[in-house]
Amino acid sequence: MTTTKTEPEPVTGTFEVADAGLKRRLSLTQLLLLGVSAQIGSGWLFGVLAAAGVAGPAAILSWIIASVLVFLIALTYLELGAMLPRSGAIVRYTYLTHGSLSGWIIGWAYWLSVVSIPPIEAEATLTYLGGRFPQTHLLTTVDGVDVLSWPTGILAGFVLMLVFFALNFFGARFLAESNRWVTLWKIALPTLTFIFLFFILDGSNFTSYNGFAPMGVPPIFHAIATTGIIFSLLGFRQALDYGGEVRNPQRNVPLATIGSIVIPAVIYTLLQIAFIGALNWKDMGLAPGSWDKLVSGGWADGPLFHALDSANMAALAALGTFLLIDAAISPLATGWVYLGTGARTGYGLGVHRNIPKVFTNNNRFGIPWLPLIVSTVVGCVFFVPAPSWYQLVGFISSAAVLTYIMGGAGLPVLRRTAPNLKRPFLLKGFRFWSPVSFLAAVLILYWSGFSTLTNVITATFIGLPFFTAYHAWKQKWMNATASIVISIAFFVLWIWVATAGGWVLTTGGGQRPGGWPFPLYYIVFCALVIAFCLAVWLTSTAEGKRHVTANWWLIWLLLASMLVGYLGEYGPLPTPVLGFPWGMLVEVGVGIVAYIWAIRSGFATDEIKDIIAAADQAAGAVSTSGSDAASGGSEQEPAS
Repeated sequence: MTTTKTEPEPVTGTFEVADAGLKRRLSLTQLLLLGVSAQIGSGWLFGVLAAAGVAGPAAILSWIIASVLVFLIALTYLELGAMLPRSGAIVRYTYLTHGSLSGWIIGWAYWLSVVSIPPIEAEATLTYLGGRFPQTHLLTTVDGVDVLSWPTGILAGFVLMLVFFALNFFGARFLAESNRWVTLWKIALPTLTFIFLFFILDGSNFTSYNGFAPMGVPPIFHAIATTGIIFSLLGFRQALDYGGEVRNPQRNVPLATIGSIVIPAVIYTLLQIAFIGALNWKDMGLAPGSWDKLVSGGWADGPLFHALDSANMAALAALGTFLLIDAAISPLATGWVYLGTGARTGYGLGVHRNIPKVFTNNNRFGIPWLPLIVSTVVGCVFFVPAPSWYQLVGFISSAAVLTYIMGGAGLPVLRRTAPNLKRPFLLKGFRFWSPVSFLAAVLILYWSGFSTLTNVITATFIGLPFFTAYHAWKQKWMNATASIVISIAFFVLWIWVATAGGWVLTTGGGQRPGGWPFPLYYIVFCALVIAFCLAVWLTSTAEGKRHVTANWWLIWLLLASMLVGYLGEYGPLPTPVLGFPWGMLVEVGVGIVAYIWAIRSGFATDEIKDIIAAADQAAGAVSTSGSDAASGGSEQEPAS
């Protein structure tokens, strides 16, 4: 395999020249289509049913609220993305503002979210096709839910992952060119679907069965985080993750980011309206108004196809055939885009030496090939438990949203530590919009519910020993003995707590029999994380201590949110201690404390100092060049 290495890096930092091996080839249109393609995937095929199953007709409001929140989250990234366009940008900004430990936690969570998206997209394709063609034996039923079968369904998933790998391996330009026409198809077909469904719209579905919000107000927010809504709307990050490979990034990154929010938001909202209006309770085998049974009903394996097919109209049936084709095209296109994102996330972690430098090597097409291989292999692991699309989507959404808190926290820090860097897009009123962006992400985390939040936090913290075992030791912050002892001890104890506690990887959001009472579990959970950070701080050099100190706000946010989630309306308690809306208000308070702590903890890292130095050097070179040209101007003829 032919590879190219990145250019030599400065001793003090790694960020500024790290994208030297990546080629700037993508246009604004290509970048925009990457973002739109990443969002119109399995979410439009399954999300409308899942959202209606949680919130009823009020799921329409869930899509609108989520779109507004995503826009608020994206606002801070418009400035960051234009100022510092980098491949794998989402994970790399944290290193610039809060150092390596926070950067590793956010990067690990983000990588977990993106490598799990390609398999869920492959699963969406196989679920649609397996439901329509049962003779393929792609699906089997477990506890009333369709999941991939073994060996046929899971092996088919492995094959699709290899297809994603091949499409990414040959370069971002190849990916973008092949994605252009696929994305135009993906915009056209959902648009035609909601237009056609409007012809069979039954207005009684919106109000006749216990009203517009049959389950009340709290499920409207719960649906945002758990049913694929936020999962479907976070694709704007593609404009950031591919920012190091786009032409004129200062202009194109903000424009592509905004466009990739607006277009899917309109399509999804109209699809939700059309789907609710087209519900045929008899055809689903459900009693009218059984909103909470939709996921186990007869339409669960292909909601929109069944909606079109149930109308018994030739035109709608014909569109249903195209929808089956799209059931392959839309998720697959999203899957290959996100596998590329996983590779660039690994690249970003390699740039900052959290993982070996070999992960920053590129093949002859300018693609970081080793992170691509690792992302493909790990993605295949998500097929092994054979979960359904509906079971996986909440975890993926929450893990992704966790990483988006850094836009709101990072922008004020960079305004302080790098005030003179060129900002092609300047967010006016950032002192207001930054905390709003931060709190929007924090609330979405809370709405995901205690069970999902516990799984996400557990999976995020399991990455801590990898930080001490490699990065902290490699940077000479800790000696080998301390790094090994702390890493092994935490890893073993963490697995023990997760297993014995009984609150992780459970079905139905409850607790496994024989698990610890929550107060004991929570105390041990918190004590172990805090003890780890203290142990690293005590055994580290002064530089290492600085990075640990800048991370305490993030530890506070996650641990406090876990407790509020347990006590709130989305927790396991039959009678919540913090009912609606008090749980949300307390979580906002937790977020405000975390935000203030975060902006005060940020510091001028070596990486941001390198960027500032490089920018000053470039500005000096331009100034010198301009002076030379001016001094010699009288001896040259004017340009024609």
